[in-house]
Amino acid sequence: MRFTLQLNPKTNSPTYEVLDQSGNSIELINRFLHALELRGLSRHTVRSYGFDLVVLYRWLETTSKTLEELKQADLLSYIAHQKEKNDKPRSINRRLSTCEIFYEFCYDKHIPGGAGAIYPAPHYRGPGRDRRLGLFRLPKPSRLRLRVKVPRTLVEPLEVKEVKAFLKDVSRYRDLGIILLMLCCGLRSSEVVSIQLEDIQLEQRRLKVRGKGNRERMLPLPEFLINIFNKYSIFERPSHSRTPNYFTVLQGKRRGYPMSLAGLRSLFRYRRLASLVSRANPHLWRHSFACDLARVGVQLPVIQKLMGHSDPHITLQYIHLSMRDIAEEYNRAMARISKNYEHPCIPHS
Repeated sequence: MRFTLQLNPKTNSPTYEVLDQSGNSIELINRFLHALELRGLSRHTVRSYGFDLVVLYRWLETTSKTLEELKQADLLSYIAHQKEKNDKPRSINRRLSTCEIFYEFCYDKHIPGGAGAIYPAPHYRGPGRDRRLGLFRLPKPSRLRLRVKVPRTLVEPLEVKEVKAFLKDVSRYRDLGIILLMLCCGLRSSEVVSIQLEDIQLEQRRLKVRGKGNRERMLPLPEFLINIFNKYSIFERPSHSRTPNYFTVLQGKRRGYPMSLAGLRSLFRYRRLASLVSRANPHLWRHSFACDLARVGVQLPVIQKLMGHSDPHITLQYIHLSMRDIAEEYNRAMARISKNYEHPCIPHS
């Protein structure tokens, strides 16, 4: 049986629902998604939960099991099923979390263990105190949740020559504004396409951004971006456009309609082919933004606020300086340190 996630056409608000191949509603899932909406979770978050549950139900069909019959040992088969499709560890872990939360929502209990279940081994990290809040003893979880080990990968930010090559032949003010919003303001793709006319406050030189979880933040706008936005508004943005969204489609039958995420991805796909900068995906520009700020000495709390992160540990995941940055800092430090030691083999500048 095939399960699909779609917007419910019977409601005025963007409500998601999951249907089977006959078009029948999956009541348990849709009650869960509705509960998430009532909690105030963003549309993108609710959609992600819906897709995770579609994957879960498709797998349950292959095992001839029901959700209520699930055991912890079955989750190992669920992991193996996803690994066969080359799904990423982070995606697998997110789906495991969704499965556990959904099971607890439906049956008011944890997924039972039983023979064949396996849990992550605990690691001793001291008496359990929160270093950021002070010496407060933290309660230990009753049990660790099943997770896949996530390899630590380094994301190399874009180099200056790659950015110049990517921007070289960009002729539209709209496209240039979108790319520079990611490079110089660190916006996500979804944040760019959701910008509305009222969000751009040119006189105050600032921009209101709606981030994950509908959290809003204000960002300063550099002068060159203000000039680009002015030219886009005067020369390119269709005057007959009725959408409040700032970035619109500029040609074709959908001229004047709001730009979609698919349209933004298409823009970057075309630019990658034209510039031969094959790794310049939209999110990598956000990594480059964080690294550029770190290079010039901007403090971590400031970078965190600019990027809209609720936790500084998330921000640190974006600041992976290139090997060139590390080598330059190391060589500068060693030039000073080596002066403290006298030896014929140690050169002094």
